[in-house]
Amino acid sequence: MENEVKLTKLAKCAGCGAKVGAGVLAQLLGDLKTLRDPNLLVGFDKSDDASVYKVSDELALVQTVDFFPPIHDDPYTFGQIAATNALSDVYAMGGEPKLALNIMAVPKDMPSEAVHELLRGGYEKAYEAGAIITGGHSILDDEPKYGLAVTGFVHPDKVLTNSGAKPGDVLLLTKPLGVGILTTAAKVGMASESSMRRAVALMTTLNRSARDAMVKYRVHACTDVTGFSLMGHGLEMAQGSDVELHLDVSAIDLMPEAVELARAGILPEGMYRNRKFAEPYVDPGAVELARQDVLYDPQTAGGLLIAVDPSDADALYAELRAAVPSAQRIGAVEPYRGGKRIFLC
Repeated sequence: MENEVKLTKLAKCAGCGAKVGAGVLAQLLGDLKTLRDPNLLVGFDKSDDASVYKVSDELALVQTVDFFPPIHDDPYTFGQIAATNALSDVYAMGGEPKLALNIMAVPKDMPSEAVHELLRGGYEKAYEAGAIITGGHSILDDEPKYGLAVTGFVHPDKVLTNSGAKPGDVLLLTKPLGVGILTTAAKVGMASESSMRRAVALMTTLNRSARDAMVKYRVHACTDVTGFSLMGHGLEMAQGSDVELHLDVSAIDLMPEAVELARAGILPEGMYRNRKFAEPYVDPGAVELARQDVLYDPQTAGGLLIAVDPSDADALYAELRAAVPSAQRIGAVEPYRGGKRIFLC
């Protein structure tokens, strides 16, 4: 199938690197009026990963939608990655995905076998998550796109947001960084096969195990690290929680080839958008520019950034080490002193 259709050749940008920049998005949403409802536990006012609506004292609905252009040439793999990415927002809220709807755009001359494989990848990853795809919507478009609208369940008292981090919390991360740079390099034949195999494995790994581990502990805030990068999503957490994040860059798992490609100037367009949004709030210290670039790299189906109570940090970290692709203890939350929000060391 990969030899019959090269999906990435049909797209101007790939995966979550296609997202509208966080700063632009905030301006677009800034003056929109929305209905007030006491049962709406989480809306878009704090730039969170999904909305949450309380149905009863025991049940709240988590709703999210995510789709993007191809990040891989193989349709089945692209379907898996897109579904993994969409499901991640529910996990970041502490929820469990239950229902999903396909969102798909395909060129009219795209082979039917390729469309079938794309959908099969999405269906199989959703089923792995325990969610049921019950339909969806498709249109014709010159550029293919795929994703899911996902509904999950969570207890109203156990919702995790990106705005609950507290001073003293320990910051944990569950996947390496650098897939945006690698997939950009792959489009021009500059990424090694071994690094791309690892990138695909990461992008098709559900955050289910990370979610299942963290809900056992006193986690105060969580977000998944996707198109806005670690710096962008970290900034949203810092601003929403009114705190500072202090990050030990040496403890962050940066994919080695991604750092080398960054040194060579092979960077996705989304990295520059993320840097423009977040950099004014970041004190880079003496961290090398190329390593900073990877911190601003847009991730697709990235890991969870977790702010956990310090008394539970060791136990959660130990459990994550056996459950996720790369458990990292990357820093701490500190009281906000005014000025910068993220400090690198």
